[in-house]
Amino acid sequence: MQSKLLTIILILSFVITSCNSNSVFDSYKTVPNKWDKDSIISFKIKPPDSINAYNLFVTLRNDNNYKYSNLFLIVGINFPNGKVIKDTLEYQMAEPSGEFLGTGFSDIKENKLWYKENVIFSETGEYIVNIQHAMRENGKVNGVKELEGIIDIGFRIENAPTN
Repeated sequence: MQSKLLTIILILSFVITSCNSNSVFDSYKTVPNKWDKDSIISFKIKPPDSINAYNLFVTLRNDNNYKYSNLFLIVGINFPNGKVIKDTLEYQMAEPSGEFLGTGFSDIKENKLWYKENVIFSETGEYIVNIQHAMRENGKVNGVKELEGIIDIGFRIENAPTN
């Protein structure tokens, strides 16, 4: 009986690690209650090398309290030499029917959103990724002050496929 249990545990461990073998960095930060428009979620990253190419993703978890079909984010990368690159990005979060995109069997959906592909971290040192929401309601000038329904914000780096 113990050998069967050990075999099952080993198989599950192999499956879990093989699914994430492409990941170089994967971290989440929890959003307390509502995501304030002035709140910036930051990730400090030390890339493994300055030669290989990587794909970058914003990852997030949302629940049914999220009331929009899209999401606008401002994502910035601060390079070790002081250079900053900022992008304003829009992601689709729901089907036209209102059903949320993403994976998950419960009310919480997880989304892996493309940010940049084939990035080479040519500078040595620490990079900082900053993520801030930039949501606005149609016809309103001011942004949404407190965004409900976003539970966790993450950042993921994967090895880019080689041809």
